[in-house]
Amino acid sequence: MPAIRAVCVLQGDVTGTVYFDQNDASGPVVLSGSVEGLKKGKHGFHVHEFGDNTNGCTSAGAHFNPTKLDHGSPESEIRHVGDLGNIEAKSDGTSTKVCIQDKQISLSGPNSIVGRTLVVHADPDDLGLGGHDLSKTTGNAGARIACGVIGLAKV
Repeated sequence: MPAIRAVCVLQGDVTGTVYFDQNDASGPVVLSGSVEGLKKGKHGFHVHEFGDNTNGCTSAGAHFNPTKLDHGSPESEIRHVGDLGNIEAKSDGTSTKVCIQDKQISLSGPNSIVGRTLVVHADPDDLGLGGHDLSKTTGNAGARIACGVIGLAKV
């Protein structure tokens, strides 16, 4: 299978562009790009179930979770497919590089994220370990401060 590329343009309180590259259907997806304007610190980073941004990031639904598992870290066996952990801004307002490799998301097949929404959250994702009521569903990552629909890109 030839390489597949997707792209997401993030809009909201912060902005950015994230690319998704996958060399074959069984291989990992590599995310690269940047987010502009984040406050210093970690920010939850997730794929949500719907590619619907008609009511801002709210209409994107919950985390993409076809396996119906609890929220977790990207390295956990028990996690939502859309759980990508955190991105970290080193200082306020500067460009934050995105460099993630993930084995659960895909650009084709049942775990395809194409047509779904990528969301950046205001707060850190506690990776399901925070003990808060929202830890096992959202990682208690706070408000959705930017989002965009993931679409196929020219390779």
